[in-house]
Amino acid sequence: MIKKIKPKTSLFDKFKKAPVLRPVPSHIPKPDYALTGIPKKHLSKNEITPEQLIKIRKVGQVAREVLEEVLAAVRVGISTEELDIIAHEACIKRGGYPSPLNYRNFPKSLCTSINEVICHGIPSPTRILKDGDIINCDVTIYLDGMHGDCSETVFVGEVSEQAKKLVDTTYQCLMASIQVVKPNAKLSEIGKVISKIANEAGFSVVKDFTGHGIGEVFHMSPQVNHYYDHADQKIMKEGMVFTIEPMINAGKWQCEILSDDWTAVTIDQKLSAQFEHMIYVGPNGAEILTNGQPFYQAQLKA
Repeated sequence: MIKKIKPKTSLFDKFKKAPVLRPVPSHIPKPDYALTGIPKKHLSKNEITPEQLIKIRKVGQVAREVLEEVLAAVRVGISTEELDIIAHEACIKRGGYPSPLNYRNFPKSLCTSINEVICHGIPSPTRILKDGDIINCDVTIYLDGMHGDCSETVFVGEVSEQAKKLVDTTYQCLMASIQVVKPNAKLSEIGKVISKIANEAGFSVVKDFTGHGIGEVFHMSPQVNHYYDHADQKIMKEGMVFTIEPMINAGKWQCEILSDDWTAVTIDQKLSAQFEHMIYVGPNGAEILTNGQPFYQAQLKA
């Protein structure tokens, strides 16, 4: 991963520059990092209990509700800050905590990744959506002790044919890869399917970011590669919950991290798209915990 080199800053400088976080009511249960920015809880085993499955099914659908509320507000002229406010308030309204907020000091409640931004774009009042943009909105909510995570890329106004093809291909990569999820299958089969579809369409698969286990902890094992790694011998087990979230680029797969330490952009400034679902490995295969109709398809019909 290419990263800009920045001068070292003192703890005092970091404190002075620390952003003011959007408030969350005191009655809402919060993850362990909410105050410090540092996650303390680590789980080595990804396998949920029947009781936890009930909770994670609920939080998956609530995450989907929040995402759809955000996507419905996407339009020419709105700022990504306004989208962040919508996501933040939507989580609180449902009794949940917006998981990105202060996770490793991320300053917002939503990730908004536009055009060449691959992931982890930080909402800003000065970033106004323009006709022809594409934007990925990534929502995670913490509710009943569980995290629910999902994202979609959608169109802003009239977009190019390349943008349409990229977004549609990325969604097809996600949905086709979910079909290979089942107990005792290799995790590498997910990346194999994604790579085949993306490469045949003339696109590339980002290798610097992966899907991840999720549940009581925001990010945990297993790491889910979206590219094919034949050396990856990890096996899917019944009871696992993880995300599949392919990031597909119109140009080269490599990325650069901007000076904010979060925003990842394509190295050649070409478009990138992403879709994400949270998956439960059931006895008969995959259960999509964040299922819903993709917003971009409704845009195309309209």
